[in-house]
Amino acid sequence: MPNKIKKRHFIDWGILIPYLFLSIIGLMMVYSTTSYVLLENGQYPGRQAIFQLVFWLISLFLIFFIYKLKTNVLKNVKVTFVALLIVCFFLFLAFAFSPVNGAYGWIQIPGMGTIQPAEFFKVVAIWVFAAALAKRQSQIQYHFMYSVKGLLLTMLVPISALLFYPDFGNAAIIVLLSIVMLLASGVNYIYTLYTGLIGILGSILAIFGVNTIGKYFIPDYVLSRFAVFRNPFIDEYGDGHQMIHGYYALFNGGLFGRGLGNSIQKKGFLQFAHTDYAFAIVVEELGLIVAILVLGVLFYMITRILLIGIRSKDPFNSIMCIGIGALFLISIFINLGGITGIIPLSGITFPFISQGGSSLMMFSVCVGFALNISADEKKKAMLEKQEAGK
Repeated sequence: MPNKIKKRHFIDWGILIPYLFLSIIGLMMVYSTTSYVLLENGQYPGRQAIFQLVFWLISLFLIFFIYKLKTNVLKNVKVTFVALLIVCFFLFLAFAFSPVNGAYGWIQIPGMGTIQPAEFFKVVAIWVFAAALAKRQSQIQYHFMYSVKGLLLTMLVPISALLFYPDFGNAAIIVLLSIVMLLASGVNYIYTLYTGLIGILGSILAIFGVNTIGKYFIPDYVLSRFAVFRNPFIDEYGDGHQMIHGYYALFNGGLFGRGLGNSIQKKGFLQFAHTDYAFAIVVEELGLIVAILVLGVLFYMITRILLIGIRSKDPFNSIMCIGIGALFLISIFINLGGITGIIPLSGITFPFISQGGSSLMMFSVCVGFALNISADEKKKAMLEKQEAGK
């Protein structure tokens, strides 16, 4: 053991190595899913892959920067509030730019494509909740609603921007994250029971009643997704087109795939092969076995992060890691649920695999937080052993 223990000695390789593996696979798939369309349009086939590589290099710097920060800085409520103000500014700034596919939410950067502030709002929301709830531990058990009322009202401001874009997918993720983190904060178990009951009733209503009740207040394009997700073949050449060809991509891959770059469905059939359906192209080109391996590595990393949170005695560390793990799991469920027809498609990207610099940077920042907290927990455990040995 070195004479002087430095923070780099506490790196959690069980988180970092899976992250690097998934990022490299993601870069390969971004090239594969975008090169054909770029060639068809007379552009350089590696253009989007290079942009993704640039964002990944920036992500590595962000991980290094966050890892070097002291956890006392991360726990500072004032710091989290400043981060939330910055995100809110960019969320509302996005209204000044032209909509993409009929929705706002993208800030256009010349020569680099677009930045999506909603992606960064997700990790900042986790950070704000973790810092605020950790500070209110003495009040939560007995005065739950009173202690979190101000926090919830504050979060309504940026969530409202998502609703006006409209971006219901990311808004739903923020709401689900908020619920998970509130339930993980030490609240009375009765709230968990109420939440579970409301969740079951809400799911039943969403699946079976949205097309009758929701038509009065839900946009038509959202209703159309609910109409076709159970049977996309009822509108094969319209709203069900993407989902059907997503099924074809999953079927074409078999166990071993058609080979990297040999996808059929990305050649004009799947409009969002590089984003929403990136994992379907992984199955088609690399096969079910490799796809399961990718999922296995991702779930291993998520499990490591969740275990750090569960085992931690520090409220901030615990809530932060549980929130990060929940974000990964919710994103995976919504993306895979959409391409397999379990739930309506919502436009949520698959972590590290889908093309998107904002998504890659956001998930990378989450990894940076997890690595920092893991190092903090290891350092505390080492100091406890040293104290016990005296």
